[in-house]
Amino acid sequence: MFDAQDAPQPPKVLTTPLEIASNLRMLQESHDPLIITFNDRTERYQSYMVDVDRDNNHITLDEMIPRNGERFLEAGIPYRVEGFHDGVRIAWESNTLLTIDDTGPHRCYHSALPKEVIYHQRRNAFRAALKLAHLVDVEVAGEKLTKLIKGKLLDVSATGCKLRFEGDISEQIQLGQVYERFNAALPFGHMITAVELRHLHFEERLNITFAGMRFHNISGAVQRQVERFVYQLQREARRFDKDDDYF
Repeated sequence: MFDAQDAPQPPKVLTTPLEIASNLRMLQESHDPLIITFNDRTERYQSYMVDVDRDNNHITLDEMIPRNGERFLEAGIPYRVEGFHDGVRIAWESNTLLTIDDTGPHRCYHSALPKEVIYHQRRNAFRAALKLAHLVDVEVAGEKLTKLIKGKLLDVSATGCKLRFEGDISEQIQLGQVYERFNAALPFGHMITAVELRHLHFEERLNITFAGMRFHNISGAVQRQVERFVYQLQREARRFDKDDDYF
């Protein structure tokens, strides 16, 4: 169903400061969420790239959510950082201490520029966006939730999706938690699977919470539903692009 260029690409290891800085700056400018994990720990923490200074071999990360992960920073535990930008996984590991800085208006962490960064273009995880007028209704439920949460599907790929919820739900769901029942009302039937919460951001100005979910232990049948829907959205997008050529 997909072109050859949509096949998975092998990961690359970036080693030059120029390559590394340009890719980290891409994460910064796009405000892509970052996930921080620590060696031998299961907890996940969210952050953002605040600054990339190649001249001084220096980067700055935003305060992690939840903040109690700072105890691992203070203990000097090695950590990993992972971000995604348009289907590209950008990740690195570090034994270098992150320095906590609370002198400015916003708490942040300073570190040296990574010496190596993994760049993995996963074209098979093409993320297809839905048109605003045709957003799909979704529900998230599970043992860790006191009540079912209803929202909208904004985009979807073979590996996960982005959701929108009205209001601030950040106190109801937890980063890294698996929710056993994710239900999306796709045009050709309901898709039901477990999901893992990977990203969470409340936009106060809009009073909307955005969440990034990764499909968890997805079955073959449901995977085919997802691929069918992504392919359908791709075809619609290509047809729309062609129609624009006449204007």
